[in-house]
Amino acid sequence: MTAYVFPGQGAQFVGMGFDLYEKSSKAKDLFHKANHILKFDITELMFAGTEEDLKQTNVTQPAIFLHSVILAKMLGDDFKPDMVAGHSLGEFSALVANGTLSFEDGLKLVAKRANAMQKACDTEPSTMAAILGLEDDVVENICKSIQDVVVPANYNSPGQLVISGSLSGVEKAIEKCKEAGAKRALMLKVGGAFHSPLMESARIELADAINNTSFQQGICPVYQNVTGQPVADSEIIKTNLISQLTSPVRWTQIMKNMLADGVTEVVEVGPGKVLQGLFKKVDRQLITRSATL
Repeated sequence: MTAYVFPGQGAQFVGMGFDLYEKSSKAKDLFHKANHILKFDITELMFAGTEEDLKQTNVTQPAIFLHSVILAKMLGDDFKPDMVAGHSLGEFSALVANGTLSFEDGLKLVAKRANAMQKACDTEPSTMAAILGLEDDVVENICKSIQDVVVPANYNSPGQLVISGSLSGVEKAIEKCKEAGAKRALMLKVGGAFHSPLMESARIELADAINNTSFQQGICPVYQNVTGQPVADSEIIKTNLISQLTSPVRWTQIMKNMLADGVTEVVEVGPGKVLQGLFKKVDRQLITRSATL
């Protein structure tokens, strides 16, 4: 069984997607359509912008989405997933790739998500940090012991957990994690506290857009961030997608559930190889590769 997985924010690089644009008239049409939908020239920023341009949330998220989704569409008959999943933002890419969302609706939701998250970030200074080498329950208990806002945000793989919250909350958690024996505990260069209660205003804004968007029956189940479980029902998918902004990404659980359900090959669709590396930490024998034309 083959799983197709889609990366999230952080995988971007200058020049991303240009090879697709050059190789295919269909890809070129989709990039031009994206410029029209977004009302700014995202292709210019993707192909020839600066690293700083691509770090802006309202650029990063649609850029990664476009790279992943257009690549998936270019695969044509070779795109035969038994299951899909995406890390955070990547869940929207996965839902377009498996036919649950249209390209246009997916891009509009991603743009709405990015702008709502940026507004939430601007409202209160906040951040995230990577904690390596501690058991999940140890990090969870440390977060609970701190009065300021700080919560587990990304369960990336066993021994690799990202926390999210206020500047003071994350700083205190980093110190306590170091005292508890973490191999590394470092602040991440991100715009804010994604997947935490500080994204509540963005969740409310995105909920309205999701509820007013048509979701179809996908060609295969999507393993969702909020639960780690495979879902095919469009109404459940919507509910989980709305909860995603203020809930942790349970990627470790997604990987374990996919393996338990018989996945033998994982194909990463989009920039980078981060998700392949995370799967290899769970099962070294698993076949992993990047999607290529």
